[in-house]
Amino acid sequence: MAAPIVVYPPAPGGGRKVTAHGETLGVAYGLVDVIEFLRRAGLDIATLDLYDEDLIDWRGGSPEVWGPRAGG
Repeated sequence: MAAPIVVYPPAPGGGRKVTAHGETLGVAYGLVDVIEFLRRAGLDIATLDLYDEDLIDWRGGSPEVWGPRAGG
């Protein structure tokens, strides 16, 4: 079974699209954004494991990969 949440590879300008069950939640520029999107989608962020591969499919890099940042 595929993970219900997908965090796509970083875009050339930075940020990663986040979807849940195929519905776009937004573009995240860091883990705080991902957590907020998932909170708004109704997940319990107190027990959330961002490394749970059954929950989140991190495509194009781990939770530490976000692409280019302004100024460097």
